[in-house]
Amino acid sequence: MSTPPADPHADHADRTDRAGRGPDTPDDPLLRERTHLGESRAALRAMREDVENLDIRDVTANWVNAAVLQRQMDERIKALADLSHTPLFFGRLDYLHAPGADRAEGAEGERFYIGRRHVHDAEGDPMVIDWRAPVSQPFYRASKKDPMDVGLRRRFGYTAGDLTAYEDEHLSDPSETAATSKLLQQEIERPRVGPMRDIVATIQPEQDEIVRSGLSGSVCVQGGPGTGKTAVGLHRVAYLLYAHRERLARTGTLVIGPNKSFLHYIEQVLPALGELEVKQATVDDLVAHVEVRGADAASAAVIKGDARMAEVLRRAVRAHVTLPAEPVVVVRGSRRWRVPVYELEEIVRELLDRDIRYGAAREALPQRIAHVVLVQMERAGEAPDDRVQDAVARNSAVKAAVKAIWPPVDPARLVLRLLTDADFLAVHAEGVLDEDEQKEILWAKPARSVKAARWSPADTVLIDEATDLVQRTHSLGHVVLDEAQDLSPMQYRAVGRRCTTGSATVLGDLAQGTTPWATRSWGEALAHLGKEEAVVEELTAGFRVPTDVITYASRLLPHIAPGLTPVASVRENPGFFDLRATETDPEVVDACRELLRQEGSVGLIAADARVPVLAEALAAAGLTYLGPGEETTPDTRLTLVPASLAKGLEYDYVVLDEPRAVVDGEPDERTGLRRLYVALTRAVSGLIVTHAAPLPPQLG
Repeated sequence: MSTPPADPHADHADRTDRAGRGPDTPDDPLLRERTHLGESRAALRAMREDVENLDIRDVTANWVNAAVLQRQMDERIKALADLSHTPLFFGRLDYLHAPGADRAEGAEGERFYIGRRHVHDAEGDPMVIDWRAPVSQPFYRASKKDPMDVGLRRRFGYTAGDLTAYEDEHLSDPSETAATSKLLQQEIERPRVGPMRDIVATIQPEQDEIVRSGLSGSVCVQGGPGTGKTAVGLHRVAYLLYAHRERLARTGTLVIGPNKSFLHYIEQVLPALGELEVKQATVDDLVAHVEVRGADAASAAVIKGDARMAEVLRRAVRAHVTLPAEPVVVVRGSRRWRVPVYELEEIVRELLDRDIRYGAAREALPQRIAHVVLVQMERAGEAPDDRVQDAVARNSAVKAAVKAIWPPVDPARLVLRLLTDADFLAVHAEGVLDEDEQKEILWAKPARSVKAARWSPADTVLIDEATDLVQRTHSLGHVVLDEAQDLSPMQYRAVGRRCTTGSATVLGDLAQGTTPWATRSWGEALAHLGKEEAVVEELTAGFRVPTDVITYASRLLPHIAPGLTPVASVRENPGFFDLRATETDPEVVDACRELLRQEGSVGLIAADARVPVLAEALAAAGLTYLGPGEETTPDTRLTLVPASLAKGLEYDYVVLDEPRAVVDGEPDERTGLRRLYVALTRAVSGLIVTHAAPLPPQLG
C-alpha cells in the first residue's frame, strides 16, 4: 500500500501521545511512527533486562522459594521476548475527550498504540497498550455509527517486521465515508508459511464480542471454513488469562484439538501473545489410561460412543456393592462393640441413595461404621474423641466388612469384563442396549489381562467414564474444545468432566463433521458436555477462503448440513480457482509445481489411499514435501496431506486430488461429502481441483 506524503488530518495526528512524546513531523508522519516503534522495542528490551538482572538471593527463604521464583522469572522473560517478525503494535487510537460518566477511557489529547502486549518506558508510562485492555476495545468495535469517543483509528502495515504503511479512519468526521480497510485485507490475505498466526490485528467486531465474553459463561461458536473460529477461541483464552489471571493460574486452562498435527499448527498463537502456560492436548491424550493398540469397526465405535454406555458403566460399578449379611464386631480392650446387619444396611443404602463417587462412598463407609460404634461407647459412659473414631475405622473387622460390602473397583478391569463377558454385559445393559448392540461391542477374542488387551480409542473413553465413577476427575478453570463436531457423546462427557467447575469455549462446524458419530446439533452436544446453558454464536463472514472457492464448496451444504447458513466471503479478491481433468499423476505434480511459483505455502490434499502413490510421483519429480503438522519453510513449502488430517489446517494454495476418491474413502456418503467439504476449503488464495474420475454429482 502506498503511504500518503502527509497526514491530511493534522488536528488528530499532531497530538501528543500517552508517553508525552512530540507531535507528528508534518511532512513525514510515517517517520514518527517508525521512531515510536524503535523506542517501544528499546523499552521492551529494557523491561526484559530488568527482569534478567533481578537478584533474588536476599528475598527467598529457602531453595524451594528460590526455585519457584526463578521459574516465574524465566516465564516472565520468555513472555517479554521481542519477536522481530511480529509487529509490536498494529494500531493506534486517538480519543476525543477526557474520561467521564458517559465517555470512553481516554483523556484529552491522549493516544494509545495497540499491540500484542503492554510496554512501558523507564518512567512507567505506557508506550504500547495490550490489545486486551478495556481502552483497546474501540480498536475492534468502533464504527461510524458508534465511534466510542474515538476521533482517529490508525492501522499499520508491516513488511518483514518493518513499519511501511499506515491507514487512517476518522470516525467522528461525517464527511468521510466508511471504506474497507486495504491494510486489513492485505493482512488477511498475507501468504502463510509456518504455523498458524494470531489474528489480533484483524479481529472483527462480531469476533471481538466472543473473545471478550466473560469467564463464568460457556460459549459455543458455530463457524464455517475461514470464519476464524479457531483463532477466536485461542484469543478468548488469551483475553481470559489477562482479565482473570490469578484465578486461572490456580485452576488451569486447556486447549483440546483433534490431532497432534493440528495442535502443532496452532501452538505458536498464544506464545506470540505472551501466554505460555496454556496446555494443549487431544481427547485421546485426556483418556490415555491404557495403551491403544486396536481399532473398532465404525458400527462398534458408534455404540461405544453413545451416551447410553454411561448408564451401563454406572450399573456395572454399583453392582460391586453387596448388602451386608453379617454384623460387624469391633474388639477394643475387654469390650466388644456390635453393629447389627440392619444398621449396616441403612448406612449402605444411604450412601447408594446419595449417588456419590464409588471411591468416595467407600472411603466414607468405615467412618460411618466407626461413628455407630462411638455412639454406643458414649451411651456406655465413655468419652471417645476423633482419634478413637479413626482407630475404629482402621480396625481389622471394619476393614474386612468394607472389603466385602464395598470392594475396590479397577476401571480398566471393569470395562474389560463388560467387553468380554457376555453375561456380565447383558445384566448391566438390559433395557439400555439391545442384543444386537451388545454383540456388536463384545470382543471376539477375550484378552488375558488389561495389559494384553488390544484397546481401541473408544474403549479408553469408557475407561475414563468408569474412572470418574470411582473417583472425581480434576476440573480446570477453562477448556477450549476445537473441531468439536467430531466428538461422540461419550467423548463430550470426558471433556465436560475436565470443566465441571469451570467454563468452556466450544468451536466447530456441523458441516465438517467427518466421523460416523458426529453431532447432529449443538444443543445435543452441549447437553452431553454438561454446558446446556452455553450461548451459541454463529460466524458466517469468511475471511480466509476466497469467494470463488467457498461458493463452489457450498454446493455441498444442502447435502451435508441442510439449513446451515453458507459462509459469505468478505474478501475483495475472488482468489484463483480451477477444475482440471487429468489422466496421470505427473499432471497432479505439475499443478503443484505451478502453484509453487507463487508466494506462500502449498498443500496437496488427497484421499488417504492415494497418498503413497502421490508421494512416489513427487519424489520422482524431485519435489520435496512435508507431512501435515510439519512446519513449512521458505525452501520447503509443499505439504502432502491425507484428507483425514486436513481439518483445521490451511495453505495459501491447494491442489485437491480426486474428489471422488475422498468421498469413497469414508464409511458412508454423507461423511465422505463432509470430508470433501473440508478438503475444498483449506485454501487461502487459490485452489486447483484435479480429477480423472467424474466429480461427485453433488458438486453440480
